[in-house]
Amino acid sequence: MSKTDDPSEALAQALADQRLRIVASLIRTTHDWDLAEDAVADAAERALLTWPRDGVPRNPAAWLTTTAQRRALDVIRRAGTERTKLAELGAQQQLDGQLDELGDREREETGVLIDDRLRLVFTACHPALPMDARVALTLKVVAGLSTAEVARMFLVEEATMSQRLLRAKRKIAHAAIPYRVPEASDLPERLDAVLAVIYLVFTQGYAGAAAPQLAEETIRLGRLVVDLMPDEDEPRGLLALMLAQHARRDARLVDGKLVTLEDQDRSRWDRQSIEEALSLTMLVGRVPGPYRLQAELALTHLRAADAAETDWRRIERLYDRLYALQPTPVVGLNRAVAIGMAQSPARGLMALDQLADHPALRGLHLLPAVRADLLARAGRTTEAVEQLDRALELAPTEQEREQLARRRTHLSSDSSAD
Repeated sequence: MSKTDDPSEALAQALADQRLRIVASLIRTTHDWDLAEDAVADAAERALLTWPRDGVPRNPAAWLTTTAQRRALDVIRRAGTERTKLAELGAQQQLDGQLDELGDREREETGVLIDDRLRLVFTACHPALPMDARVALTLKVVAGLSTAEVARMFLVEEATMSQRLLRAKRKIAHAAIPYRVPEASDLPERLDAVLAVIYLVFTQGYAGAAAPQLAEETIRLGRLVVDLMPDEDEPRGLLALMLAQHARRDARLVDGKLVTLEDQDRSRWDRQSIEEALSLTMLVGRVPGPYRLQAELALTHLRAADAAETDWRRIERLYDRLYALQPTPVVGLNRAVAIGMAQSPARGLMALDQLADHPALRGLHLLPAVRADLLARAGRTTEAVEQLDRALELAPTEQEREQLARRRTHLSSDSSAD
């Protein structure tokens, strides 16, 4: 039931609540991604024309569902080809109410209730699709962004992104990628793929100008997966991780300048996001996975009243466990920092030396930047400045260069004072 009599507000609310359900159920019955999206868009346009005249319906979402289904059925019938027979039958059954009112759930043979939205998420993130296609489809169809918005995030023209999306949808159709949730034996691997797409979208937005909008969209997707898969812990861990990182958004970038976690004004942290993240505790009896461990790392920082109270011993232990699961160079860099803070800068530098020849770190600013920080903490200021010069040469963004330059100026002034 609508909570407002204003047609525009009621439509926005209904689309926010039910757009994904409607699109997902239409894709299942029509097997046509473009038709499903177009039918929902057409239903929204009709609502803007009729609701101001006739009043907001008692159940706006159900009205949109029925209108979109009828629109899809009309298009299928006008196509008049043999290929559309099955789609027409499915759409007609849905319209006739053989499924529930919003067409979002059906009972599988196992008796497990499967949500159409979950089918859509797993299909959009299918490993057979290139990663950029998975991300684009997730943003466009699952998150509901326009093609133009997705194109801006990929820094390409709208027409280029439109073609990418079209190719991805055609591959789903021609390669017969199933529109279903994976079997239990395949679920862990496929769930990892879904979570990887969601986190990639989040980090792309978090690092760029689109951070607030894109971070909020991916957090919403994270909540959806947690809601749809309540017995899985890694979605809870990922949601907690995103919330913990997003909670620091206002303190991380101030007046266009990046601020390190250590120097952030913690009164600017979003307490509501932090509390939600803290509430997403690990399910009983589970072994923590990578996202859960990363969430616990982020939350350890958030629990500290100030930087001096940070429990670096716990952070070191968590990084040891994460590095055992994911021995990547970036995890190794962060582990070296944790060792340097928990034990001594010299120990941190020894851990860092083990990564010095890693090919993935060549040409990246992260290695000299971390080395500079540990050298500075060890009192080796001249060497730290030299490493910061190297990091400045390699830093990919102006914001990162400015942050490193400020650190260099600070160290140089300290060195002069000594």
